[in-house]
Amino acid sequence: MSEDKPHQNLAIIGHVDHGKSTLVGRLLYETENVPEHVIEQYKEEAEEKGKGGFEFAYVMDNLART
Repeated sequence: MSEDKPHQNLAIIGHVDHGKSTLVGRLLYETENVPEHVIEQYKEEAEEKGKGGFEFAYVMDNLART
């Protein structure tokens, strides 16, 4: 880890389906750790499955598989 940047751990807790994965996916997107084209791909996938608006949660779902 770079000495220039402070390290911080973050825990996201909450009940099932209350937006934890969506929050973390959105944070990754907003901090430019997930490219916009990836979000667009997940948005299309979510809409095909009838889950429009879940594109940020899909980021977390797919990171777990890699």
